[in-house]
Amino acid sequence: MKKTLWMVLGLLVISSMILTACGGAAPAEEAPAAEAPAEEMPAEEMPAEEAPVEEVMDKGPVTYHGYSTTDIPTLDPQLGEDTVSIVYIENLFVHLTNYDLDTAEVVPEAATSWTISEDGLTYTFTIRTDIPWVKHNPVTLETTQEVDADGNPRFVTAYDFEYGIKRACDPNTGSYYSSVIAPSIVGCEDVLYYEDPAAVPAELVDAIGVTAVDDATLVIELPFNAAFFLSQTPMWTIAASPSWAIEEHGDNWIEAGNIVTNGRYVLNEWVHGVRRQMLRNPLMPADMHGGGNIEKFVTNVVPDTTTGYALWLNGEVEVSGIPDAELEAHLAEFPDETEQIPDLAVFYIAFRETKAPFDNVHVRRAFSAAFDRATFVETVRQGQGLPMKHFAPPGIFGAPAIDEVGVGFDPEFAAAELALAGYPNCEGFPQISLLGYSGQSTLNWIEFAQANWSENLGCSPDLITIEQQSFSELLATTKLDDEEAPNMWTLGWGPDYADENNWVGDVLHCDNTSERIRRECNEIDDLIVQARESSDPAERVALYAQIEEAFFGADGEFPFAPLFVRIAFQATHSWLDYTPALFGGDQWYTWNIDTAAQPMMAE
Repeated sequence: MKKTLWMVLGLLVISSMILTACGGAAPAEEAPAAEAPAEEMPAEEMPAEEAPVEEVMDKGPVTYHGYSTTDIPTLDPQLGEDTVSIVYIENLFVHLTNYDLDTAEVVPEAATSWTISEDGLTYTFTIRTDIPWVKHNPVTLETTQEVDADGNPRFVTAYDFEYGIKRACDPNTGSYYSSVIAPSIVGCEDVLYYEDPAAVPAELVDAIGVTAVDDATLVIELPFNAAFFLSQTPMWTIAASPSWAIEEHGDNWIEAGNIVTNGRYVLNEWVHGVRRQMLRNPLMPADMHGGGNIEKFVTNVVPDTTTGYALWLNGEVEVSGIPDAELEAHLAEFPDETEQIPDLAVFYIAFRETKAPFDNVHVRRAFSAAFDRATFVETVRQGQGLPMKHFAPPGIFGAPAIDEVGVGFDPEFAAAELALAGYPNCEGFPQISLLGYSGQSTLNWIEFAQANWSENLGCSPDLITIEQQSFSELLATTKLDDEEAPNMWTLGWGPDYADENNWVGDVLHCDNTSERIRRECNEIDDLIVQARESSDPAERVALYAQIEEAFFGADGEFPFAPLFVRIAFQATHSWLDYTPALFGGDQWYTWNIDTAAQPMMAE
């Protein structure tokens, strides 16, 4: 299923307003999944003696072949913080609720229904109790249901969700996304930010507002009427987790052969940095199958997109990014196998606010305003995006109009700000470091930035030390202390739910950025909390415009330089039929392959 950019963005504008403004509506209705069995297509009848003899080649299970340029950082639902991890977690684990791919509405998944109290502070979820916990044996290829110490089969219960959510609130878990869900759950912040993580009192953990009343009833208490809370419930961070497997294997519980899951697929192979393979879970309830026909996902790790694209040209993978150097030729040759995917991910260059010279706000403003976003999108990105001068993109509730808030590209303003910082025409400016993702496309981005800073600020490219790392390495490096961390780095943020709180609240609030940007708390954070806790949609919209201006306006703090929202071209073979997910991970269990059109592929 292929959608145009503006159809998707228009859908998101509508759906995000519904999700935000109607949090206290009637209980969600249970919507059983509808499966469409494949039609039998009889061949034309022929006399037996005249029928041609053909060798029927068995293609085996319906298989999706893909590639990645990085290993999976984690398969732990509470630890996932990147798109690679999150897409695997989406398919290995069921979540409390899910997103409808066509409407972006929150729909049942493990929870069949829910009710919301009149004051909007208590959510009661009814959990289905027929989803088995399973373990897959990569040697025998058998998937079996987990049993407890007494030999009783294990099914997902409300207690597993209570465990997973409280685990996310535990500071010792080390979950980045804990700070995203913590403000929405009574007591979670008290535990997450406790002064001594190694000695959190048991009574504080018990006071977290998540209670399994019985196997089928989960109650979550909110500290305020968070209009966006229901849109957070499909998130992986609050998924059920297998306490017994985690206790037995520790950090290694996610490895192939150890991992216990409950989703539509099981992990059959994971050779770190080389290859991974997923198989359909044969024990999944039939109504949760998802409608897709792909039984096996095989992903090989390759050095770069250029290598992956060569595999696509050879028919060896279903989908590929398109290298910048190949894009013009590709669009001319494969117009019917090209999509432009709006994933609403906003990319930026972040500044470490506690490390000189970016501890000076005038330097941060200068480096942001000296970047020509429109030319960058047109030339380097070859039209694959929209210039951004504030953070939240179109389609997110509360996001200002794309041209209303922020400085954007203003070379005169940039030069003046650098002079105010004490570096007129970059005189006396120190050596600084910029860390980027690995790959040529990111290097093109960095070189464009260097040229802009040279032309508009007078800062020689020699002043900027460039390093590139894999995504997981970059995430780790940017968490280091000032002495070892870079001055700047490339990063992006994609939506987890359709609300501005997921942007300025979950990324830029001072409690959420201590590991990377390291902002000090100020009055902007008070506005973020006010907007988060308001139940008036109009007030929230006005507050978010004020917050975005406080970050990215002429007098803004500029924790980073917002650059563009991605709308990337993608090469997709015609035999694959799918709808990309805008929130969370892609739902592979809804994808279909036309096996008659798909060529035979060696694995």
